[in-house]
Amino acid sequence: MTADGGFRDRLGYFHDTPAGPPLSAKLEDRVPVTVNLHVCTTCRMGQPIADDETRPGARLLAALERAGAPEGVRILPVECLSACDHGCNITLSGPGRWSYVYRGLDPDLHVAEILAGAAAYAASSDGIVPWRDRPVVFRKQSLARIPPMEI
Repeated sequence: MTADGGFRDRLGYFHDTPAGPPLSAKLEDRVPVTVNLHVCTTCRMGQPIADDETRPGARLLAALERAGAPEGVRILPVECLSACDHGCNITLSGPGRWSYVYRGLDPDLHVAEILAGAAAYAASSDGIVPWRDRPVVFRKQSLARIPPMEI
């Protein structure tokens, strides 16, 4: 606890509310957590883009925000996912879950599939959505699957 009554979490972020259940509590006993859908806003989809032009990654973020996040999903911008050769890129991650990096997404074609995939991911307990239940674009455009961090 800090001098002003708040606390800092494991990552050093300040909070002014109680920390909630201890980290040792079972995941299923905790309050459901929001999963993150990060969207690379600097992606160019392999195209030359003028500095004053909106990049495809920023267009993808805007399209996802307009459509609205599914329950339990938070849409967040990120400036680079270091997968520049692969077009528009996103990640899905959450505490105690496998994380995914998806590539080659198109802001004009894939918004509904991305949101459906994010909803299925949020509904899973560990981030693993059965292959046949994933949107087709997630089946074909997965760049990486990353194991969860230890809790």
